[in-house]
Amino acid sequence: MSSTPAASVLFVCVHNAGRSQMAAGFLRHLAGDRVEVRSAGSLPGDRINPSAVAAMAELGIDISDQRPKVLTPEAVQASDYVITMGCGDACPYFPGKTYLDWQLEDPAGQGVEAVRPIRDEIKDLIENLVAEIDAKPSSA
Repeated sequence: MSSTPAASVLFVCVHNAGRSQMAAGFLRHLAGDRVEVRSAGSLPGDRINPSAVAAMAELGIDISDQRPKVLTPEAVQASDYVITMGCGDACPYFPGKTYLDWQLEDPAGQGVEAVRPIRDEIKDLIENLVAEIDAKPSSA
């Protein structure tokens, strides 16, 4: 069995504090080492949204140790999939990457009750993404 990940995925949102962190948490949880996971923000916040941390913890996924990171062209270039969530044109474009734009409500400033439906929508999108990655023929 190869130790090389099947794909690398970069999740991008404005503050890298909610949506992209939840998506990265789900992908790490569901795909394990099969997928390399990154997240970043066009204007990263200073901490992860506590409501996002709480909503993920309800499902047994701990993202409390994550920190918002700034989006760099290198992170985009190193990724097979670039998934944006409301960052608009801030994301650099490199040919040959798979770009997806997920229209998700911003959980910033919302309580855990409002974040749960966003979390659940992200989980569905991640499950579909894992299925898509797993369906691709291996380049090994």
